[in-house]
Amino acid sequence: MNTEFYTVTSFVELCFRYLVLGVVQGLTEFLPISSTAHLRVVPTLLGWGDPGVAVTAVIQLGSIFAVIGYFRRDLLLVFKGFSLGIRNGQWLSPEARLGISISLGTVPILIAGLAIKCFWPGYENSFLRSIPSIAIVSIVMSILLAWVEIVGSRKKTLIDVQASDGLVVGIGQVFALIPGASRSGVTLTTALSNGWRRKDAARFSFLLGIPAISIAGLVELKDVLEGSSELGLFPLILGIFSAMVMSWISIHWLIKYLQSHSTWIFVAYRMFFGIFLLALWARF
Repeated sequence: MNTEFYTVTSFVELCFRYLVLGVVQGLTEFLPISSTAHLRVVPTLLGWGDPGVAVTAVIQLGSIFAVIGYFRRDLLLVFKGFSLGIRNGQWLSPEARLGISISLGTVPILIAGLAIKCFWPGYENSFLRSIPSIAIVSIVMSILLAWVEIVGSRKKTLIDVQASDGLVVGIGQVFALIPGASRSGVTLTTALSNGWRRKDAARFSFLLGIPAISIAGLVELKDVLEGSSELGLFPLILGIFSAMVMSWISIHWLIKYLQSHSTWIFVAYRMFFGIFLLALWARF
């Protein structure tokens, strides 16, 4: 774990740092602009250092609480459909097919994440988490999102979802392990390239993220609790809570926004974000 982030003079300062991380996490997790990149860049610009992969993953649990609460009715229908499929073999309902899609779509990122955890011990300090790498990835993802915005057919809805759709988007989700790619960004881009409507692509992206983000956060929870033990759990809880509140707001806003707008605003933001980071890196 990166200890620089914890080298603070007071309990109040650490609480403020976690509060800021939670707000940044909540605002960026479900928008296609990369929460990981912003959680890496914002603390660095504020002079706090990199909070590290573990802290980032645990703060994301607040976003999971938000998305579960926001889509609780959808999740209940998926659970019922999945249960009927297991008990009675009724796998043709939209809810059952959605449950299968989410399950299959989660497998690729779990395999990739486990491989990184086991065979890449220096991942946290690798070039992929550097500012220039995040900048370049952000620019590339901006171009890809622009491309699918132009060529996407935007016909497929959640009612039409098949198991293969979940697997395709799930494979795209693997690239979210690259800081700056954005889990929401790569899944939204992949879904749009696969013919999804914007609103439905966003909803599926939210639902698909629940297992992966939850597992990642729980895996890293032990290390973060140990690192926070000296100053207590309150700063961490504050960060998770602020992430939950801001995630709820951003989810609601994005769903409404994509009903009548394109993703060009995110294309522009990601391009300018990447250029800004490259300019900043070149200067210093």
